[in-house]
Amino acid sequence: MSFFGHPRALSTLFFTEMWERFTFYGMRALLVLFLVDSVQSGGFGLDDKTATAIYGLYTAATFMAALPGGWIADRLVGAQRAVVAGGMLMTLGNALLVIPGPPALFFAGLITIILGVGLLKPNVSTLVAQLYPEGGARRDAGFTIFYMGINLGAFIGPLIAGFLAEQYGWRWGFLAAAVAIPVGTLQFWLSRERLAGAGAAPIRSDGGSGLAGDWRKLGIGLAVVLLGLGLCLTGVIPVDPASLAKRAAWVLVSMAAGYFIYLFFFAGLEPVERRRVVVLLSMFVACALFWAGYEQGGSSLNLFAKRFVDRTIGGFEIPAGWLQSVPPLFVIVFAPLFSMLWVALARRMLDPTVPVKFGLALILMGCGFLFMVHAASIVAAGFESPVHWLVLTYMIHVFGELCLSPVGLSTVTKLAPARFVGQMMGVWFLASSLGKLLAGLIAGTFDAGDVAAMPARFMGITWYGVIVGVILLLLAKPLTRLMGGVR
Repeated sequence: MSFFGHPRALSTLFFTEMWERFTFYGMRALLVLFLVDSVQSGGFGLDDKTATAIYGLYTAATFMAALPGGWIADRLVGAQRAVVAGGMLMTLGNALLVIPGPPALFFAGLITIILGVGLLKPNVSTLVAQLYPEGGARRDAGFTIFYMGINLGAFIGPLIAGFLAEQYGWRWGFLAAAVAIPVGTLQFWLSRERLAGAGAAPIRSDGGSGLAGDWRKLGIGLAVVLLGLGLCLTGVIPVDPASLAKRAAWVLVSMAAGYFIYLFFFAGLEPVERRRVVVLLSMFVACALFWAGYEQGGSSLNLFAKRFVDRTIGGFEIPAGWLQSVPPLFVIVFAPLFSMLWVALARRMLDPTVPVKFGLALILMGCGFLFMVHAASIVAAGFESPVHWLVLTYMIHVFGELCLSPVGLSTVTKLAPARFVGQMMGVWFLASSLGKLLAGLIAGTFDAGDVAAMPARFMGITWYGVIVGVILLLLAKPLTRLMGGVR
């Protein structure tokens, strides 16, 4: 038996990740809208600045949690058990969102989901790689199928959760998202024998002699984290999400700066390795700035859709959350076309270099906001914006994503010094986390009561995307030379 000509185990991982993304994106489509909705309507009645800061902290933390999640699987429990534990934590976290109660209960649910995603998501991808020990084009094709599962779940989740939230209330929307992840976890557990032992045990070079010490490290780390979170959730330590997001962004910037300084001056790199680190630094900056703009989709653009967009088609008002399904739909439609485009250009020796693709990604992200400038101008004039301007923004943003995201991880593994590959993968996740934090902070600068300022706000994102993208294009040739033949 096979799955599109691939190992049958790929279907297990395909549906595990599809249901996980259904849950994650279904809830994500509702998060900001719920936080700003009035208490009378079932929301928390937070201001936009606070709500978008929480959104930025949440999305950034899910990426950061992948680092300890990978370590736990590699050193302690194996990828299979990490996936199951992650699914159980996500189930618990989403259940806490459904239960009516004080805000502390809801935020405890978000934190539990973060821990679950950190365990599940990176280790599912690891298992996909282990299905193809030979590597090569067949592994790439397997990951392409797997990537389609991710976007299929991300497409369906907001449709169902958004509809139920709009028709029956927020808790029903959260419940729809909560139901999906236990389904995915159960089917993973029942069909795990297809994996033929892949990820069944941790990967250790010490024969298990350091296992007890690693468990102690995990226990101490969890105790410290849970104590801090408990003090925050109970109000013993007051928390201002906007200020916390700013401080967290500076912490991430400092961590990245310190690590790159270490690589340049203290890691004993060869000259060719040091030159490649320059390229990695430029990729880090480009990645963070790209996601800072792209992730407006779940925050400022989501709020814009709810408040200012005419979503009525044929007498039916489209739930605002449904528009969160548009980007993954475009990924499903256009990813194969972009793949064929790169192959066709490569045959003619015209395939753009990585710096060029990153530059194009930023320019496309910036240009996508030109449609929002026009949409906001319509709103500023006293009218509702047609929905197609938002859809066009998402389409151009997806074009940018397809220039940056698929090549990023692969290029990092090729450019990083061999003894620092794992660490550089962590730095790549750090760039994504920083971008998502910045996205929440940028979204917090939008004031729903000052619609006249919105066109300029969106234009500001356009300018920074285009300017940084053009700078990358101008530096593409020298950066390509620094890559030392890596493509």
